[in-house]
Amino acid sequence: MKKITIVDYGSGNVLSAQKSFIKIAKDNNIEAEVLISKNLKDVKNSTHIVLPGQGAFSTCMNGLKNTDGLIDELCEFALINKKPFLGICVGMQMLAKTSEENGTHMGLGWIDGKIKLLPKDSLKLPHMGWNLVIPTNSKYNNLISTKNDYYFVHSYYFDCANKDNILAETKYSTNFASIVGKENIYGVQFHPEKSSSQGLNLLKEFIKV
Repeated sequence: MKKITIVDYGSGNVLSAQKSFIKIAKDNNIEAEVLISKNLKDVKNSTHIVLPGQGAFSTCMNGLKNTDGLIDELCEFALINKKPFLGICVGMQMLAKTSEENGTHMGLGWIDGKIKLLPKDSLKLPHMGWNLVIPTNSKYNNLISTKNDYYFVHSYYFDCANKDNILAETKYSTNFASIVGKENIYGVQFHPEKSSSQGLNLLKEFIKV
């Protein structure tokens, strides 16, 4: 049985994510329990963890830090036990070492890179709406293998130090990493829970990891 925990630290679209995973499990006859929780025991006993996020990078990181032991438990889950982990939007950005949003702030540091402001050029920020996501790393075809449109809302992007960690790219002023990954750890800049059937399909493939 799958035990999926969506981490509730006060800065994520948790209910929408939960509904999406419940629907996927029901539609695909997957036996799954989908929790919204920051309880350390729930994290430890999970098979899959989802880290959502919306708002400022520093606010989200502080939300994690404000629950004693939560970051340590997430590190044990993803880095030591190598269980499937998915960051969504700012949840993806927190996987980086640092962020330049409103100063310099430390992230989890699980994937080497820095969060930077998208080039403004003639395009408006935030980057909001549907845009094309193009897979770039065939090693992760189990997660995403074909290009498709997904829904974005963000002004900052993940500048990966190691290009092998870029699983897919999207163009908005510049080409940026819209999916990152390292072993069992994944991050998506867009909102799969708001991205119609293709978003649900990506979440389904994550459950199957």
